Amino acid sequence: MSPVQVLLVEDDSAIAGSVIDALTTSGYEVRHVASGAAALDAQPGDIVLLDLGLPDMDGYDVCRRLRAASSVPILIITARGEELDRVLGLELGADDYLVKPFGVRELVARMRAVSRRTAAPPPGAADPTAGDDIVDVGPLRVDRRTHRVTLRPVEGDDEELALTPKEFELLSFLADDPGAVRTRSDIIEHVWDANWFGPTKTVDAHVAGLRRKLGDARWVTAVRGVGFRLEVPPGIE
Repeated sequence: MSPVQVLLVEDDSAIAGSVIDALTTSGYEVRHVASGAAALDAQPGDIVLLDLGLPDMDGYDVCRRLRAASSVPILIITARGEELDRVLGLELGADDYLVKPFGVRELVARMRAVSRRTAAPPPGAADPTAGDDIVDVGPLRVDRRTHRVTLRPVEGDDEELALTPKEFELLSFLADDPGAVRTRSDIIEHVWDANWFGPTKTVDAHVAGLRRKLGDARWVTAVRGVGFRLEVPPGIE
């Protein structure tokens, strides 16, 4: 089996050197770039480790553009540890967020967890959380086989929504039982991982992204102190 290809985007040469040495020892193959422009020009490989403090452009913009172009797992590694920074990074498409300084074992554990969560199932594999391949919730259609989501407007043809992999999995999980409340712990376990390392606010960040792309925040309702449910907004057929 070929080694996992890692794209490390880090402008601090000392930190980059330490990460490269540690990951190489752990069996990864690392390609290092020191700027946002170089990151966008490079092949992303199997996973991207992205610093936010880059010399030529904001790391958030790099994250957004990488996600728009690819479904590659993105793990942000940064000194910015405020909750707002975490939520913004996750909203823009990152799969996890690790604050410096961090230990090598935690970094590798998070990389493995992110890779498991974002890995596409092999052809013909059964998804234990999925029922039928296609689920319709009013004018919303979730197609698990093709990983496509379409929404029928009041007039015109169906519109396909550009969801991130995690947004798709979250919507698919909620669509399994429309109207039922899914707790935060159930969402994290089924959409992320039972051993999730990151902040629980990641659920809120991805819900916010879904609401924005669905065009009506009422599609995903928050139940205070419990979780979220998917339902057709009143007035939409």
